[in-house]
Amino acid sequence: MRLARAQTDDGPREGTYRDGTLHTENSEYSIERTDLLAPCVPSALYCVGRNYTETLDQMEYDRPEEPDFFIKPPVSVIPTESPIPYPMFSEEVTYAGELAAVIGKECKNVAPEEVPEIVRGYTIMNDVDALDQQGRTARKAFDGSGPLGPWIETDLDPRGIDMHTEINGERRQEANTELMLFDPYHIISYLSERFTFSPGDVIAFGSPANPGTVEPGDEIEITYEGVGTLRNTVAKPDQ
Repeated sequence: MRLARAQTDDGPREGTYRDGTLHTENSEYSIERTDLLAPCVPSALYCVGRNYTETLDQMEYDRPEEPDFFIKPPVSVIPTESPIPYPMFSEEVTYAGELAAVIGKECKNVAPEEVPEIVRGYTIMNDVDALDQQGRTARKAFDGSGPLGPWIETDLDPRGIDMHTEINGERRQEANTELMLFDPYHIISYLSERFTFSPGDVIAFGSPANPGTVEPGDEIEITYEGVGTLRNTVAKPDQ
C-alpha cells in the first residue's frame, strides 16, 4: 500500500495513493505528481554514510565498525517534482540516491527483530551535498537538501532490492541494498539506542557508489524497486 500526502482543493490531505487517485477516509482526489507533498513531516532525518561496500572501495574510505551517521533538519525536506535550490554558497553540489524508512510510532531501544513493528514504510531520499563545504556544518544541512518521496510504501522488505539513479536520462548509479554494510534493521536499532524516534522521522540508509555532481537544470530520478521514483530538477535558489 502506498501512503501519500497531497495538496488538494480542500487543502493538504493524507491517504492511500493508487492510479493517480488519493483515497482519504471521506473523499477521493485526482492527483498529479506535482500535487504530491513530502510523504511525512519528520522532526529529524537521520542519515547513514559509508554504508555500501563498493562506495568504501571507490572512495578509499576505512570500513566503519558501526553505522556512521549525521542529521539533517526538517527544512531539508522537499517533495518529488519540487526544484532543488542550488545553494549560493557552493560550487560543487552532488546527489546520492538512498532508501529511507519512515517511523510509525514513538519508540526507543528497538531490537532489530522489532523494527517491522515500528516502521510505517519506506520511501526514497536524495542526500544533496555541498561537497566543497567539507568540514562545515552547512555541507549537508540546508534548505532543500533532502528531497523525499514520492510516497511511503508499506509492503516492502528493504533487504535485497534493486535501485538506480539517472541524471537527465543517463544512468549513474545502479546497486542492490544487499550490498549495504549494515542492513536497515541493524541501523534503525542502533540509532534507536541513541535517540527517541517520533512518528514521521526518517532514517536514510546511505548511498551506493557513484554519487556525482549536478548543475542547475539537471533532472535527477532515483528509483527503488517496489517503492517508485523520486524526481527533482536542480534550480537556482531564486527559482
